[in-house]
Order: sequence, then structure tokens, then C-alpha cells
Amino acid sequence: MVEDPSSQMSEDDDRSPPLDPGCPESVSESSSKTRNCTGISGSGSGSTSSIELQAPYPDQVLENVLENVLCFLTSRRDRSAASLVCKSWYRAEALTRSELFIGNCYAVSPRRATARFTKIKSVAIKGKPRFADFNLMPRNWGAHFSPWVASMAKAYPWLEKVYLKRMSITDDDLALLAESFPGFKELVLVCCEGFGTHGLGMVANTCRQLRVLDLIETEVNDDDVDWIDCFPESHTCLESLSFDCVECLINFEALERLVARSPRLKKLRLNRFLSIGQLYRLMVRAPQLTHLGTGAFSTSDGMIQSEQEPDYASAFAACRSLVCLSGFRETLPELLPAIYPVCANLTSLNFSYANISAEQLKPVIRHCYKLQTFWVLDSICDEGLQAVAAACRELRELRVFPFDAREDIEGPVSEVGLQAISEGCRKLESILYFCQRMTNAAMIAMSKNCPDLAVFRLCIMGRHRPDHLTGQPMDEGFGAIVMNCKKLTRLAVSGLLTDRAFSYIGEYGKSVRTLSVAFAGDSDNGLKYVLEGCSKLQKLEIRDSPFGDAALQSGLHHYYNMRFLWMSSCRLTRQGCRDIAREMPRLVIEVMRDEFVEEDPGENVQILYMYRSLEGPRDDTPKSVDIL
Repeated sequence: MVEDPSSQMSEDDDRSPPLDPGCPESVSESSSKTRNCTGISGSGSGSTSSIELQAPYPDQVLENVLENVLCFLTSRRDRSAASLVCKSWYRAEALTRSELFIGNCYAVSPRRATARFTKIKSVAIKGKPRFADFNLMPRNWGAHFSPWVASMAKAYPWLEKVYLKRMSITDDDLALLAESFPGFKELVLVCCEGFGTHGLGMVANTCRQLRVLDLIETEVNDDDVDWIDCFPESHTCLESLSFDCVECLINFEALERLVARSPRLKKLRLNRFLSIGQLYRLMVRAPQLTHLGTGAFSTSDGMIQSEQEPDYASAFAACRSLVCLSGFRETLPELLPAIYPVCANLTSLNFSYANISAEQLKPVIRHCYKLQTFWVLDSICDEGLQAVAAACRELRELRVFPFDAREDIEGPVSEVGLQAISEGCRKLESILYFCQRMTNAAMIAMSKNCPDLAVFRLCIMGRHRPDHLTGQPMDEGFGAIVMNCKKLTRLAVSGLLTDRAFSYIGEYGKSVRTLSVAFAGDSDNGLKYVLEGCSKLQKLEIRDSPFGDAALQSGLHHYYNMRFLWMSSCRLTRQGCRDIAREMPRLVIEVMRDEFVEEDPGENVQILYMYRSLEGPRDDTPKSVDIL
């Protein structure tokens, strides 16, 4: 008797396409092999009977093999490409995916995502666009985590990791998350808001396998709940605890006990309410730390003068595995020598809150010859950047932030510091540089000296500032960057730029995925060059630039391939946006206005946020947002 093969097939197998009808010989060969390999002979009452066991269809075998292969595919882009090959690959990719990344929480619904991907253990979701960080979006715009956590609670009981960026989260969301996933291990919240210490306490108390709790540039409400004391009294699984952004007092005694009973703790970042004396006590408890955020890095006001200060340098010296230092939120420069013992081992140093001079930086930086990531304030001046260039030959990422962001001052860093970095740090891959003065020559030098640059963000504070030596537009400098840096994927432009700069970007920026534009351009042609030339463009952010409806129309061929387009204070009209909405129904076009201004802006569009979505317009917009 031959068993009906359909009884062994799953629903997915049943939908597998048949064998190629153009190759009948392959069908007969397969059948012959099946018979030869599965025929079983038995004896009984002098007669012989043959039993055939049907092997799986070849396509079913192929899908099983494919699933085993796809398990080793980790790149999101590779997985997305694999899912587009055919229906069989689409199903196999969904069944083998364990990590889900949602680049825009409104691009797909939680219901659709959880229905397609059923074996997810790690979820990353991004909400508001980046301009929310600069208060350029209405309050309560959206990006609520509530519908997501409700769906995940039903679909993913084995969920272990959640990463959220610019999402609105409530204490109830955190409570549901903590109660729904018994094996939950990692929670990372970046630039989020809406919850408080009460919600953190529930996560700390309920998630007994928690390994990572990182709060990064996140607003946390003070609910008068001692969330640090909510962790279990037994040994914890904590490996990373970051709360440097939390603007409320911390129960230090509870924190000290927590650190003592967390032998696996490798990363600890403290907030500004903890003094260097308290930092010392924690370091003595946890010499195994590899990443440390120092908190205030100053003595407490209540310290008795007669008390002998601890040997801070010895505590740092005992942390032999320390490779990353950050914090320094209220730094006393005279305490900086305490970190000298670890400088030679550091690969990452963040001084972006430390208002220190070049003279105070030099004794630290001269020993950081392994440094690969360095964030700093421009208070170190060009002289400090020259010291960095001389010491840090392995530097891969540099960020220079302004201590005073006003446009009408003469900043302490300029093209001198940028050129020094380009000459000394030739392995540089990413740079963010705030300044008031720049030259085309310095940018051309950087493009030649640092050809591996993947991220170049130059923010010339002050509108329409030219090359301060020649008075020429900054076109040639940015042109050199896109011409010579073939790996460039992210670019931010500023200063006096004409359409010529955008023609360079369109012609040579073939790998650019994210472009940010501020106070730049002559006409609609500038944006047309970019939209027609940058075929890989995913994210486009534009503010205060002379681009209008005609420029917007030039990107119709590409918008479905982009994650989003943001334009504020440009020359768009509602009618122009309606035309786009009519021609591209799968785009969501949000028009925003100032919620504090009652005057009707008329046809002028203050803010346009346009993104692709499988779900259509959302239903949780505030009054200051219209969807066309």
C-alpha cells in the first residue's frame, strides 16, 4: 500500500510549487529513486509483498535544506533579498527569522508583523524621526509602544530582547512586557519617553533573567519609586546597567548591593547624582567592568574636608579589563589624572559632557594609542584635536560637539582641527564635526587622507556660511567627499551650498543611504539631482531649504524604495503634497503645523513627513497633524 503523501504535508508544503513541467525526465528519475530506496520486502505464507514509503516532494526537501541554510544568514538586507526570490523562499525566511527589525513603527502593523514572523526572540522598533530630538515635532505625535507590546505578548512568549528608539512608552507597557515574557533578558530604550521609575521597578522585580537594562538619552519620570532596590535579592544575571540619563536621585546603598551581587556585570553607566567617591566604592566591588560611565566625576558637596580622599587611580588601575569610559558630567579637571592607568587600554572615550581645555586633555589623550572611538566638546579647540591626531592613529570614529551652539560666536574649532585629524587619523570611518568656520581645502584633504569614510556629517553653525578664507561656496569640499569616499553611506551638508554641490552628490553619491540638508541649495534642481542620482537613498532629511513642489515631484520613481522623507520650512504647498498622495497611494503623507500657533498656515506646508506603509494612514494622529 502506498501512503498518501498529502497526509504528511504541512500547510506550507501544500503550497509548494510543483516540479518543473518542462523536465519530465527529472520526475521519472526521482520516482525511480524513490521506489528503489524505499521498497521493503517481507514474507508471509509463502508470498512476498512490497511496501513503498513515499519520500517527501523534492520541493519540500529543498525548503528543509533552505531553512537550515537561512539560519546562518544574519544580515537584514540579505534576509530581505532572500525573501523576495519566490514564495518558497519567502516562507522559509519568515520561519527561520529570530530577530525582527521595524525601521518605522507605522510602516507595518503589529498584527501583520507577528502573523508573518512567528519565531521571533529579539525585536527592534524605531518610532519618531530624528527631528523629534530638536523639538520640531508636535507633542504626543505618536509612536506608541502599546499596540506592539500587546501583540507581542500573545505571539512571542519566548521573547528575550527589545530595543526601542524614539518610542512613547507607558508604565503599563513595561508591566505587560515584564509579565508576558518569562525568559526576558534585554531591554534597551534610546531617546524614549512616557514612563517612570515605577515601570522600571516592575521590570527589575519581575524579569529574573534580565541581563541588560540600558537607558540611553531617555526621559524617565520620577515616581518616587526606588527602582534600583526592586532587583531580586539573590544573585542577578545583570551584564549591563546604564542609567546615565536618569534625572533623579539614586539609592546608592541599594546600587552598591546590586553591583556586589552581580558577578557578571561588565557595563555600568551612572547618572550625575553619583559622586566620584561613590564611583570608587562601586569600582572596588566590580573590578571586572569593561565599560564604565563615571557619573558626575566630582566630589560630593557633603564631603568632610578632613576626610582623606580614596586613591581613585588605584581603583581604575584594578579594572584591568576597562576599554570604554564615558560620563564625566560635572568634571573636576584636577581629578582626571585618576584615569591615567587605564588610558593605554581604552578603545572608546566619551568626553562629550566634559568642559575641558586642550591642556587638560593632552595628558590623557597622549596615552590613548588604542583609541578607536572619541567623543568630545569643542572646548578642546584645534590644539586639542591636533593632540588627538598625533596620538590616536587607530581612530575610527570622531564626534566633536559644541559647548556653545549659538550661531553668532566664533567657535573654538575650525578647518585647522579637521585637517589635523585627516592627516593623523587615516583609518577614520565616521565623523560628526560642529564648527563655525570651514574651508574647501580642509575637506578635500580629508577626502583624500581618509578614503574609508562611511559617515561624514559637517555641521557649520550659522546659515549659509562660505569658505571663510576664499568666500566661495562649500560645493567643492562636499564634492570631493562624495567623489573620493567610495564607502560613504551617510552625509550631512551645511554651509553655503549651491545646486552644484547637489549635482556632485547625485552623480557620485551612489552609496549614500542617509542625507541630511540644512539651509542649503539654490533651487528645485538641487533636490532633483539627489533624487534622480542617489539610487540607494533611504532616508532624506531637509530643513530650511528652497525646495518646492517641483522638486518633490521629481522623486516619484524612488519614494517607494525609501524609508522616509522629512522636509520642514521649505517651499511646499498642500496641493503639491496632495498630488504626491494621489499618485502614490501606498505612501503616507503627514503634514504638520505648529500646535501653539492658532493662525491657519493656508496652503503652505510647515512640516512634511512622508513614509511608505503597508497599512495606510494611522488612526492616532494629534490635531496638529493632517494625513493627506
